Amino acid sequence: MDEWGGSKYIADAELSPVHVTPILIETIHQFFAPHMTTEKHNTEFPEHASENSRIWNANAQWWDDQIGGGNVFQDVLIEPHTERLLEVRPGDMVLDVACGAGRFARRLAKLGAKVIGIDYSDKFIERCKQRNVADGVEVEYHIMDTCDEPAMLSLGEKAFDRAVCTMALMDMPCIEPLMRSVSKLLKPGGYFVFSFLHPCFHSATIQRFVEMGEEQSGRHVVRKGVKVWEYLTPAAWMTEGIIGQPEPQFCFHRPLHLILNVGFQAGFVIDALEEPALPPAETESEGLRWIDMSEIPPVMIVRMQLPVES
Repeated sequence: MDEWGGSKYIADAELSPVHVTPILIETIHQFFAPHMTTEKHNTEFPEHASENSRIWNANAQWWDDQIGGGNVFQDVLIEPHTERLLEVRPGDMVLDVACGAGRFARRLAKLGAKVIGIDYSDKFIERCKQRNVADGVEVEYHIMDTCDEPAMLSLGEKAFDRAVCTMALMDMPCIEPLMRSVSKLLKPGGYFVFSFLHPCFHSATIQRFVEMGEEQSGRHVVRKGVKVWEYLTPAAWMTEGIIGQPEPQFCFHRPLHLILNVGFQAGFVIDALEEPALPPAETESEGLRWIDMSEIPPVMIVRMQLPVES
């Protein structure tokens, strides 16, 4: 039973009809009002922008050394789903936002797209250019802060058919300038596909757990999952994206409705959304890896479209 005795009230309501009167409505309002909030939470954390940039430069080369060649998240969860939603055609102009060391930008270039990648870490852009040569692809790169709208718009309004941002929204202190800029950079009908840690199930405020219980049949069963104790309030947390990285990084938690509303306010609509999860492990394990929890999606991938002007 919750703190308001919810189970009791539901049971009573099933036993006898309730006559709704103005007095009853006012009583309910007085009872629940202290537990409700209409506060508009802010999605932006500009006070952390400078330190966030410094940390990513400190971690960039180490990150590329660890996962520049891919990992299970990139190979199974993120890139195949993103590529399918992006629907890139040969000759498309594509903007890769927060491109990191350029892995996905190079993948798109190999599909025949003309790709421009941007990142505010000069260390990442340095790696991008080195890997361009090694992979024999042509991708144009710029050091650019997505919070700087004039710089973003210098890339050319209505110049791009597609834009993509792979697993970076939760790393950005500000997302409103990004959405506004991308909506102006895309041609009407263009897609913006972005992936990020699932804010419901994979944030700094969750704990993974494993427990054993006994079913009615007498058999024991092991269950794994996540516990969520904070969700609605945006927050900046320090965390490790990869265990052992040189410095902990910021993770900017925003609930789903705030993330999507920023896109809606910039003029986008959603026409596709996926919540991929890793396939079940081949062998039963009592571990707490995401591969051990195949019913819980650790990431979300959204496709927003800029409507065609009428």
